[in-house]
Amino acid sequence: MIRGDLAALRQAQAARLDSERPASVERQRKRGRWTVREVVDALADPHTFVEYGGLAQPATEGMTGAADGLVMGTARIGGRPANLVLCDYTVHAGTQSAINHMKMTRMFEHSLRFRLPVVCWLDGGGARPHDMLLAARGKTPTFVVFARLSGLVPTIGVVPGVAFAGQANLAGMCDLLIGVRGSAMGMAGPPLVEAALGVKYTPDEIGSAQVHERSGVYDLVAGDDAQAVALAKRYLSYFSATQPPGAARDQAALRDLVPINPRQSYDVRQVIETLADTGSVLELKPNFGACIVTALMCLDGRAVGVIANQPLVLAGAIDSEGCVKAARFASICDAFDIPLLLLCDTPGLMVGPDAEKSGLVRHSARLLTAIANATIPLLTVVLRKAYGLGYYIMGSQALDPAILLAWPTAEYGGMGLEGAVTIIYKRELEAAADAEERARLHARLTAELKDEHSAIVSGSRFTYDDVIDPVDTRELLLRTLEALPAAPPRTTRKRLIEPF
Repeated sequence: MIRGDLAALRQAQAARLDSERPASVERQRKRGRWTVREVVDALADPHTFVEYGGLAQPATEGMTGAADGLVMGTARIGGRPANLVLCDYTVHAGTQSAINHMKMTRMFEHSLRFRLPVVCWLDGGGARPHDMLLAARGKTPTFVVFARLSGLVPTIGVVPGVAFAGQANLAGMCDLLIGVRGSAMGMAGPPLVEAALGVKYTPDEIGSAQVHERSGVYDLVAGDDAQAVALAKRYLSYFSATQPPGAARDQAALRDLVPINPRQSYDVRQVIETLADTGSVLELKPNFGACIVTALMCLDGRAVGVIANQPLVLAGAIDSEGCVKAARFASICDAFDIPLLLLCDTPGLMVGPDAEKSGLVRHSARLLTAIANATIPLLTVVLRKAYGLGYYIMGSQALDPAILLAWPTAEYGGMGLEGAVTIIYKRELEAAADAEERARLHARLTAELKDEHSAIVSGSRFTYDDVIDPVDTRELLLRTLEALPAAPPRTTRKRLIEPF
């Protein structure tokens, strides 16, 4: 016969599990969502999850709720220790209460002390008014403590359903934010928006997944909860110890990926996929700042960040959105000592009135500042165009990269060569008999200038460390990385990561 106190404990422990809450599970099924217990099972390595605060109940008298709507604890994810903080929508719509704020603060402080990554499952509304306003006392340091994790440990957020107010605040501070297709997020939910603006909106009308994907708030968008969990685990794997060496594609394909004709575009993603270990590339913010591709990948099992110009968008010219995206990505790589590969093919920074209205002067400075102050190894490969300030930012000699390589298709210049011809030979062009002759003269002078700034000629002037056959790129990058000392162990934060 089991003792009465143990029987009561077992009953209380069981009450928080899905098997004892069939109605709650059914409501989640109707939403098309997993329960947070199912998320734990999918995220954590088997038999590694240790729950904290599982017996917690709402502070408001007469209210009940399993774990007070927050399941959290320690676990291993892919063999690495991590902390999990999961908001349970089945308990008072996932709203934040006095007790679960205490729980979150406890777990975030645990991460701060022991330098453990955090995965947050953010599904619910903001504050629970009848709890936070009537039962809560004292300060609520949850968000401050979470902000102090920036740059110290990887922080990952997933928005599977709705995330409003406090949930959105946490989401905005995550290094990586994954939204599930059909989710919605905003700094205030429908009731508060209606109270403030006098207009009724649905969650989707306030902030749909499409809105946050396009604005760059969501780094990745998953089709369902299962894919969101898989993406979170995959992202975290880049911050673990070196992975087993991966197979590589046939490197000979690199010889044909970049067209010799500088006016012909191509998808730089194909270059990245070919260089990387097979299946190791994870692109972030693919639909924001599309003139630049930012991605994590592995080279022979070693994590490397990639910033690459995308000739398919703006011919590779760098705009404000691209600068914002790349600057934040560079700071993440630098914070966690991940080497950065810069694949350059740009005619320079975007120009014109619209570019200036977007604040490009400041945003381009932000990108240059992020890369110039990074202490990680920079590896530069000039694929084709390397012009002006765009090239200066994208791994030029001035940034002192660990290696600066160029392909035979590389073109170098302090500015676009066609524009340079217009300026340098202005008098000769104006003296041409007619427009047709002027065009022929401009074409000839441009061709001559391009010959003078070709890869081999530029290499002869030591503009690059070497001009190489594209097929040798991966091997030379690996040799360079192997020749560099490992980053020293860190006990303190190296740098903050700006939320955007």
